[in-house]
Amino acid sequence: MNPELIKQLIESGLPDATVIVKGDDGTHFEATIVSEQFVGKSMVQQHQMVYKTLGARMGNEIHALAMQTLTPDEWQQQ
Repeated sequence: MNPELIKQLIESGLPDATVIVKGDDGTHFEATIVSEQFVGKSMVQQHQMVYKTLGARMGNEIHALAMQTLTPDEWQQQ
């Protein structure tokens, strides 16, 4: 598993998302995901949306994914 593949998987499930993924050990990754689809959803719901894009890879090829999920407005305020 590599950061680019994770990015592609998330983008395929959340087509409007801007996705930045880092990680270099092959199993532990960090991701920042910005999507309009996160508006009005709790952080837990947002993370569930991302986990859904990765499916069974979570816990298998991807042992850990630290993520920050943001709406476009939240991203601009950073």
